Amino acid sequence: MTFDPANPLIVQADRSVFLEAFNPRAEAARRELAPFAELVSSPEHLHTYRVTPLSLWNATAAGVTAQQMVDALERHAKFPVPQNVLHDIRELSGRWGRLKLLAHDKGLLLAADASDAPLLTELSRNKAVAPLLGDRMGEAVFAVPLLNRGVIKTALLDAGWPLDDQAGYSDGLEYAFTLSPGLVVREYQQQAADAFYRGGSAQGGSGVVVLAPGSGKTVVGMVAMSLVGQRTLILTTNRTSVAQWGRELLAKTTLNPEEVSEYDKGRPLTPVTICTYQMLTHRKRGSERGEEGAYPHMGLIGAAEWGLIVYDEVHLLPAPVFRITAEVQARRRLGLTATLVREDGRESDVFALIGPKRYDRPWKTLEQEGFIAQAECVEVRLPLPQDERVSYAAAPDREKHRIGAENPGKRAVVSALLRQHPDSPALVIGQYLDQLALIAADQEAPLITGKTPQAERERLFQAFRERRLPLIVMSKVGNFALDLPDAEILIQVSGAFGSRQEEAQRLGRLLRPKADGGGATFYSVVSRETTEEDHAHHRQLFLAEQGYAYRIQDGTELVEADALPEEASGQSHPERRKVQA
Repeated sequence: MTFDPANPLIVQADRSVFLEAFNPRAEAARRELAPFAELVSSPEHLHTYRVTPLSLWNATAAGVTAQQMVDALERHAKFPVPQNVLHDIRELSGRWGRLKLLAHDKGLLLAADASDAPLLTELSRNKAVAPLLGDRMGEAVFAVPLLNRGVIKTALLDAGWPLDDQAGYSDGLEYAFTLSPGLVVREYQQQAADAFYRGGSAQGGSGVVVLAPGSGKTVVGMVAMSLVGQRTLILTTNRTSVAQWGRELLAKTTLNPEEVSEYDKGRPLTPVTICTYQMLTHRKRGSERGEEGAYPHMGLIGAAEWGLIVYDEVHLLPAPVFRITAEVQARRRLGLTATLVREDGRESDVFALIGPKRYDRPWKTLEQEGFIAQAECVEVRLPLPQDERVSYAAAPDREKHRIGAENPGKRAVVSALLRQHPDSPALVIGQYLDQLALIAADQEAPLITGKTPQAERERLFQAFRERRLPLIVMSKVGNFALDLPDAEILIQVSGAFGSRQEEAQRLGRLLRPKADGGGATFYSVVSRETTEEDHAHHRQLFLAEQGYAYRIQDGTELVEADALPEEASGQSHPERRKVQA
C-alpha cells in the first residue's frame, strides 16, 4: 500500500484516528470512517475518532466488512496504519456471528463452530454468563433457558462477545393491512425495512434503523409493520408523537380509526396500539422501583399477542423498558432513531436487547439526494454582562451552566436574528422556562411548555403549518416528533448541558424538505468563556460526525448592527411575529 502525506487521516496504535478537518480530502475520508468509528471530539482543525468494539459490531451487523474498514483507513491515511489496528479490526469485527443463539425444542441453544469449543468453555466459566447457561449439549453447544434470552446477550456483550440471535420469533395475532396506493416509499425506506425484516427469516426481525429527522422513519416503521402483518405496539416519546403516528397510519395505510388507538388503561387494545414511554414507566405512588406492581402499565407489552414492537426514538428508551424488553425477546423489535448516541452510555443495551444496527444512511447523503433540507449551523457567541460575570465567577460549578445559559443578552440576539429572517417561519427553543417566557413576551409569540394542553399545542402547530403563526417559542417538549415541515429557522437559546442527542434532534426540527426546495438555518446562542461554551462543543459532536460544520458569529456585533430607530423609541417588535389566527 502506498501512503500519501496529503491524505487527511492519522491512525494511532490505540485505535484513535485524527482527521484533518481543513484537508480538501477530509469529507471523503469522513464519509468512509463514520460507519465504523465514533467521533470523540471535533475542535476546529483536528477531529478525533475512536474505533471501538461496539462501533465495529454495529458496522458489521449493518453489512460493512472488515476489509472495507481496513481499505478505508489505508486509502485515506497519511502514514502507514499500525498493524495492530488492522489486526484488531479484523479480529473484533470477526467476533460477530461466531456465537449464535438458536431455537431448539422448547428452549434455546448457544452454539458455535467446533473450532470455538474452547471459547465456549472459557465463557461458561464467566461469573456473569455461567448462571444463565443450562447443560452442555455438545462440544460447542450449551442449552439456554428461554427466560435468559435477553440477559445472556447483555452478559456476553459485556464479556466482549456479541451474540447473533437467530432463535426466531413468536408470531403474534395476524393483522394484515396494506400501504395506501398513493404512498411513494423511497428506495432507502424500503431498503431499511427489508434490512430489518430479512424476508421473515430467523436472522431478521430485530434491530435498529438510523435515519435523519425528516427523512421518513415513520414510513419505514409502517413498511416493516406491513411486512410482519401482525398486531403491533408502538412506543414513543410523547403525546404529540402519538398523535403524529396516528395521523400517519390513517393517512398512509388502509387502517381505519377503529384499528389504531392511544393506549389508555381500561380501554380495549386495538390491533395497532400507541403508547408513550412516560405512560409505560409510570410508577405507582409510594412504590419502590424494584417492588412488584410498581409499574402498573408495564404489563401492556405482554398483554396482547403483539407480533412487533416498534421503539420510536430508541436512543431515549428509559431504563425500566430495557428490563422488560429483556423479557420479551421472542417478539420482533424495531428501533427507530436519528442517532444511536445515548448520554447514559447504554448504547450496548440497545445493541443487545433491541438489536444491532441494520440500516444507516448518512444525513449529508440524504441532503445531497434532496430527501432532507440543506441546513447551515451557526454558533452565536456573546459575553456575559459584567454583573452576571461576577455572579458566574462565585457560583458553584453546577450553577455556572444555568447562569451562562440564561445570559440576558440572548434576548437581543434572538430579536436580531429574527429580523434577519423576516419572512421565514421560525422556532425558538430552550431549557429554562423563565428565559423562554421573557423571549415569548419580547416577540409577542406563544410559548409551548410541558404544561400546555395537548389540544392547544395542536392548534398552535396547525396555525404554524398554515403560515398564520410565524413564530413559536418552545421548551424541550419541542425536541421530538414535531411535524412542522415549513420551519426554516431554529434558534436554540439553552440546552441540557452537553447533550449530543438533543443537539441532533433540534437540528432535525428543520430538516423536513421545504416546498420551495430551500434550506434552513440552525442558530445556537452561547455565552462566551463559560461552561456553556464547553458544553456546546460536546453537543455538536454527533452533528460534526454527520458532516455539519458550525460557522461562528459574534453576538455583540450582531446586536449592534441590528440597532433600529423604532426600538430606541420604545415601539413594539415587528407585526409579523404576532398570531394571525
